[in-house]
Amino acid sequence: MSDWMHQRYDPPRISAAGWLRVLGRGLLLGAVAYGGLALMLALRLIERPVFGLRRPWTPYITQGVCRAAIAILGLGYKVQGRPMSAAGAYVANHTSWLDIFTLNAGARVYFVAKAEVSGWAGIGWLAKATGTIFIARKGAEAKRQQALFEARLMAGHPLLFFPEGTSTDALRVLPFKSTLFAAFFTAQVPVPLQIQPVTVIYHAPKGGDPRHYGWWGDMTFASHLITVLADARPGRVEVIYHPPVPVHAFENRKDLSAYCERIIRTSHPLAEASQDR
Repeated sequence: MSDWMHQRYDPPRISAAGWLRVLGRGLLLGAVAYGGLALMLALRLIERPVFGLRRPWTPYITQGVCRAAIAILGLGYKVQGRPMSAAGAYVANHTSWLDIFTLNAGARVYFVAKAEVSGWAGIGWLAKATGTIFIARKGAEAKRQQALFEARLMAGHPLLFFPEGTSTDALRVLPFKSTLFAAFFTAQVPVPLQIQPVTVIYHAPKGGDPRHYGWWGDMTFASHLITVLADARPGRVEVIYHPPVPVHAFENRKDLSAYCERIIRTSHPLAEASQDR
C-alpha cells in the first residue's frame, strides 16, 4: 500500500454516465442538506429561546441528513463499537469533508473546526447552523476558547475534533497536535470528562486508487465532490468507536494526545501499511 503514497494522484475520468450521476446525486444531496437546514432553522426559533445552548431536537435532524447523504452517495457504512454516553469529546483521524457526514451519522456531535471553515461557500453555512465551534489558532484566543468549550460542555454538547489539524490522503495518520486536549484538563465542569478515540477508514471503489476519498494538498472541494458524486460503484467507510477514557487518568494533554494517536493509528490498516517503507 505504501507505494501509492509516492505516485501522482490522477482523479478518475468522468464519463457521460458519470456526469448524469453527478447531476442526479448532486441535486438530491443539495435538496436533502438545505431542506434539513431550513427545518433546523425553523425549529431553532423555538428551541433556542426555550433551551438556550441546549439542543434537544435539532441534532436529530443533522444526524438524519448525514445518514441520508451517505445513502445518496452510495457509500457502504459499517460501525464497530458504540458512541459514548458520558460528557466529553470524540477525537478522530481526518481524511476528507466526507468525515462530516460519516461522523455525524454515527453520533450526534458538535465539530470543532478552524475559523476559516466558517467562510467556506456552502459548508460554512451548514457548519454554523449545526453548532460547530470555530477556533483561531492564536495564543491570544486561548481564554475565550476555553470559556466557549466549558459553556458547550455544560450544555451537554459532545464535541468532536481532529487533532491532526488537516485532512489527509486516506493512507496515513498524521502526528496529533495536543493543544486542544488542554481544554479538558482545565474545564470547570461538575462532571468527569471522557475522551473517545474514533478511527475512520475509507475504502476506495474496487480497483481504484486507495487515496480516492482523501482530500489533501491543493484539491478543491468542488472537484473532489464531483469525483465522489460520479462514482459508478462507490466504496465504503468503517467507523470504529474505541472505549472512552477518563481525562483524569492522564497526567497531561500530551499523554492523552499520544494515547489517542496510538489507538487510532494502530487500528487503521491503511495507515499502518503506509508506515512500512
